[in-house]
Amino acid sequence: MASSLLLLLILFMSTSLCLSNPDAVGIVAKALTCFNDHYVYNHCEEAYRLSAEGTIPVPPEGTDVYCSGPCLAETKLVLSCLHDILYNFQFYNGASIQDVRYTLEAGCGYSDRRGDFNVGEHLEGDPYGFYYDHGNKKAIPNYMLLFYSFFLAIWGYYYF
Repeated sequence: MASSLLLLLILFMSTSLCLSNPDAVGIVAKALTCFNDHYVYNHCEEAYRLSAEGTIPVPPEGTDVYCSGPCLAETKLVLSCLHDILYNFQFYNGASIQDVRYTLEAGCGYSDRRGDFNVGEHLEGDPYGFYYDHGNKKAIPNYMLLFYSFFLAIWGYYYF
C-alpha cells in the first residue's frame, strides 16, 4: 500500500518536472519573427508598429489614422502570429498578448481611454474580469498542486 502510493508520488513528480521544452530558445526566436514578417506588417508605418518591448507608439493625434487604417488590423495579425507560435508569449515589459489586445480595444474604443495606447496601464486587468499580474494570469503555486495531487491520490486509494 505505501509502496504503491510512493510510486504514484514519484511518477507524478517526475512528469511534472520534465515538462520543459529543450528548444525554448528556438520557439521564442520564431515568435520574435512575427514583428518583422513582411506579409504581416506591410502597410502600417514603422513608427506605429507594436514592438517586442510591448509598446504601441501611437500619439493621441494619430489615433484615428491608426484605428481606421491598416495598422490596427496588422497589429492584431502580429498578436495572432505570436499566439499561434507561443500562446503565453510575454513582452519585455511583462505584458501578455491579452494585455496588448485589451490596450488596443481601449485605445481604439470610444470611451474616455480612446487614444491611450500605454500597455503598462492595462496590465492589471481587462473588461472581462480576468486579472493579470504583470502579463501572466495568477495561478496556483506548484507546491499547492503537488499537495492537492497527493491528497487526491490518498483519498482515491482509500475510497475507490
